[in-house]
Amino acid sequence: MNRNLIATTGIAALALTALAAPAPADAQYRQTISHDPAKCASGKGPAVRVTITDIKESGGIIRVQSYRGTKEDWLEKGKWIYRMEAPAKAGTMNFCMPVPKPGVYGIAVRHDVNGNGSTDIFKDGGAMSNNPSINIFNLGKPSYKKTAFNVGSGVESISIRMRYR
Repeated sequence: MNRNLIATTGIAALALTALAAPAPADAQYRQTISHDPAKCASGKGPAVRVTITDIKESGGIIRVQSYRGTKEDWLEKGKWIYRMEAPAKAGTMNFCMPVPKPGVYGIAVRHDVNGNGSTDIFKDGGAMSNNPSINIFNLGKPSYKKTAFNVGSGVESISIRMRYR
């Protein structure tokens, strides 16, 4: 076999291997995951134990999404890292949200009350990490500076209060 053909074949094989390799965890977006409380057990992490309070009613879907706590990613379409969904239960619900690595993150929560997959401004609820005020002036999108928090190598606990119109 010709040396140039062997070299070209070898390079092509390496290129295909690189394409097949998974992207590093910090480069991934839009992964729907299942709630796994074990990821928030003692000695685990990095992760965020999210307690959501003031859920007004059972029914519909609670969606929890993590974002990097940066201007470029916070609440930008398609820039969420992980998403979890669960049937809503009135009162308080808990979720364990893993994060790719220690860093600065933000969490957004939505209660789709009727479970239709659309945002119904007069029915659905919403909330964010650090419980910033949401009003007509910020159109429900407070600055990443108001919602960002640090996550180390362990498990960080936060509480988020749902708000409805």
